[in-house]
Amino acid sequence: MLGIIRQRVARKGVPASIVEQSLQRIRNRPVAYASRCYSSTAKQMTVRDALNSALDEEMSADPKVFLMGEEVGEYQGAYKISKGLLDKYGPERVVDTPITEAGFAGIGVGAAYYGLKPVIEFMTINFTLQAIDHIINSAAKSNYMSAGQMSVPIVFRGPNGAAAGVGAQHSQCYASWYSSCPGLKVLAPYSSEDARGLLKAAIRDPDPVVFLENELLYGESFPVSAEVLDSSFCLPIGKAKIEREGKDVTITAFSKMVGFVLKAAEILAEEGITAEVINLRSIRPLDRSTINASVRKTNRLVTVEEGFPQHGIGAEICASVVEESFEYLDAPVERIAGADVPMPYAANLERLAVPQIEDIVRAAKRACYRSVPMAATA
Repeated sequence: MLGIIRQRVARKGVPASIVEQSLQRIRNRPVAYASRCYSSTAKQMTVRDALNSALDEEMSADPKVFLMGEEVGEYQGAYKISKGLLDKYGPERVVDTPITEAGFAGIGVGAAYYGLKPVIEFMTINFTLQAIDHIINSAAKSNYMSAGQMSVPIVFRGPNGAAAGVGAQHSQCYASWYSSCPGLKVLAPYSSEDARGLLKAAIRDPDPVVFLENELLYGESFPVSAEVLDSSFCLPIGKAKIEREGKDVTITAFSKMVGFVLKAAEILAEEGITAEVINLRSIRPLDRSTINASVRKTNRLVTVEEGFPQHGIGAEICASVVEESFEYLDAPVERIAGADVPMPYAANLERLAVPQIEDIVRAAKRACYRSVPMAATA
């Protein structure tokens, strides 16, 4: 990109010294980070368009960035995230692959070793199990095993968690799986602002990132400000966002569950309970300081996730709060998670296997001693 600028300016007779001074200022330009949503909303944007625009801008800014996966080119993405990118950047940077997750993930890791910045799209994160050796052993551990001499700037992205009616092999949440591995960063956007800012951060990061999207959020629209739409916008990895402030109970969530928690918070507000809602955004690293600061204010904690309860994200959050803020708790911690079974296919059973808004409301009321504890009704 800078080479193109040099060529075009040289044709106009601008002295080379002035050109290099200007380019140096561009290189040193600080990245605009944001940890909250700005008040001046300019437009509505779907999560799909937010991801597409982030990919487009990063590919335009850095020729080392390329996209690879099944149907990303001619079909423009299984979920149309890569719409228009093949026409703009060509088949060398938008690479269609066969149904060979282990193959194209391994090629991506090798390209990252070489200094490129691959974005590897999976039709669903469930299919990363075909490539888990490359993700864990080749990508996550190489920086440590090379004593910091080798960075692996690669993004593994795709829809994670439950969709609708696709069965157990396509509906699992892998947040806890990947966040347990040192060397990986794990991000889970909720809104369009999250999707845009976090994907840009993931692509620019020198370490491997597992980027967990949600299929049911792709078509959802969220307000975005002019600042979010700026090409320099980027969200810091490892920083949660307080979506709604409150003083009675802290509720943590990520991805689609953030929307459920916000709706639960509205119901609780009608009953005089103000919930502080934390959108985790980053699963690894986890923003323990924001979570603990909130618990020290509200004295109560409810964790919400779609994944299995055992060894889940909520369990890690509970451990952090018990270790750092136990004396501030005025009630037992409540954990809301998916059922401890493979995802059913039948619609009625599928709903029972995933947390619902009413489950969150009941848990928050129990934590605030506003309802009969579950043990008393057993």
